[in-house]
Amino acid sequence: MALSCKTLVASLTLLTMTGCTIIPGSHFEGIESGKQIDNLEKELEKVNIQIIDSSLINEQKLSQAKNIKPSSLDGIDASNYEYRLGVGDVLTIGVWDHPELTIPAAVQRTAEFDGFRVQADGTITYAYAPNIQAAGKTVQQVHAELVKRLSRVIEDPQVDIKVVGFRSQKAYVTGEVTKPGVYPVTETPLTLIDALNQAGGLTAAADWRTVTFTRGDKTEIIKLDDFYAHGDISQNRLLQHGDIVHVNRNDLQKVFVLGDVKRAGTVGVNRYGLNLAQALSDAGGLNENTADANGVFVLRKRNLETDGVIADVYQLHAKNVAALVLAEQFELQPHDIVYVTSAPLARWNRVISLLLPSISTVDAVNDVANTN
Repeated sequence: MALSCKTLVASLTLLTMTGCTIIPGSHFEGIESGKQIDNLEKELEKVNIQIIDSSLINEQKLSQAKNIKPSSLDGIDASNYEYRLGVGDVLTIGVWDHPELTIPAAVQRTAEFDGFRVQADGTITYAYAPNIQAAGKTVQQVHAELVKRLSRVIEDPQVDIKVVGFRSQKAYVTGEVTKPGVYPVTETPLTLIDALNQAGGLTAAADWRTVTFTRGDKTEIIKLDDFYAHGDISQNRLLQHGDIVHVNRNDLQKVFVLGDVKRAGTVGVNRYGLNLAQALSDAGGLNENTADANGVFVLRKRNLETDGVIADVYQLHAKNVAALVLAEQFELQPHDIVYVTSAPLARWNRVISLLLPSISTVDAVNDVANTN
């Protein structure tokens, strides 16, 4: 009987340290209880434990404010943007007071159909001005060259040039947007945000926090949430030919709610964020009869090599009425684990309920043995 008491005490000690619900049949083969407890104590030294209170909430708000970079137009020099022609672009060219040099638009034919296409060698040919280099040039540069050529045969030519078909340069928007596809780069600057809007915006399944931006052999992560939520314009990009904007799915943007709640499982983090109160509510709330209201924990993984700790553990004393306000202000992050422990009496009852079948079996065996 003494041995059974010692085993029960050890089980309760281990349960208290781990905060886990006892699961029938759970056992770690090859690990002795003493060694397991020693290892747990060593691991606990690498955990940063904090109480969720008003000072912690204020610290998090200040930390978020510091991480927000001031708005900047670095990398988006739209004021100096000039579209450069490429192979496949189509131009319309007209010379004032010289209708013979202007191709009349036929019925049911577009300006693009009747226009001058930049050929594979990068040139266009106009009357009295053959083989004008157009690829890589701006419309103004082509205009100047054409005026120079026509001046040889026409006095002070008034030339009008405009692009009617943008066919040489494209950017790609893929992933979780309403209309993924190919979008032309035109004389109007096309930014990453513009491209997402043209693609119909993000779908409900999209990861709104970040998008992947690829140019050539380089890929970077754009913090889309910083742009929308904090006005950080530096997250935007001016798109060029061949750029790829990819919006990932939101599958990984989840929080795990475990322990003594009514519906343990995962809770999605939407684009407006998720606080601790919402996560507990989505899980059906705490089990009133068994949960320990002071045992609401949030576990957040850290990098041991760089931070020196395995995880941050935040504890909410939910028995306090003010805790409900704190829970609403405490913002969760994707992959956080919310764990609600059971009250000491409930843990005791569960241990007893697990041990009673074994004790009953032993007693029955002893009764049979004594009878014989």
